Amino acid sequence: MKFQIKINSSRILDEVSGYWTTDDYVTLLGLFGFPDAESASQDTLRELLMMAITDYEPNEAAAIVLEYKLSDDLNKGQIEQISNDMLLDKIAEEYPEINLHGTLFHINQLLFKAFNGKFPNTKAIQFECSITPIDKGVDIDLTKEFILKLLNEGLSERSLIKRLFGEKISGATPFPEAEDILWDLDTADGENFKILTSEYWLGQEDLIAQEFEGEYQKAEAEEEE
Repeated sequence: MKFQIKINSSRILDEVSGYWTTDDYVTLLGLFGFPDAESASQDTLRELLMMAITDYEPNEAAAIVLEYKLSDDLNKGQIEQISNDMLLDKIAEEYPEINLHGTLFHINQLLFKAFNGKFPNTKAIQFECSITPIDKGVDIDLTKEFILKLLNEGLSERSLIKRLFGEKISGATPFPEAEDILWDLDTADGENFKILTSEYWLGQEDLIAQEFEGEYQKAEAEEEE
């Protein structure tokens, strides 16, 4: 199946607006010892949290936020290790479990801003594209795996995704890692998409074509079905 892909825009982000909710701010303020956060104005919650965070040592603050967001995925020893490592390294890019990269990015950037750069700065990229089937009458659910495989023809050969997953992104081999590489995939009409991922996985320099044809080959498991 062939599709026409057009990259309409891309932008680098150091935080994703709306990721942290009012409930997150209130809960975190409580964890950082701020009383009566529920009664504070919503407009001040983020600023209050930033001040509350800096009452702690950076690694202690990191451990509190990690525990809040990732206690189901990490044990106490891992949280303690990461809370120290992320002061030195870009853990949101380097951690071996890539399904945690998105959450680690949001945690890292909250701490980066609270501590005025004591944590390494990591970046996300959001780009918008249109994907149109060349063969009319095609009706298919465009999953993260599907879209990454379609983007293959527009990516540099030096891109990290191609270097690590070249066989999976270019052929019929299943590509389950795509679910974690692309953090968010939104569309209102099934043709125009907004995609969020890490600059580590897909930088602006990796998108070497603005318009191109992409081809999707069904994975072997799909063929058997």
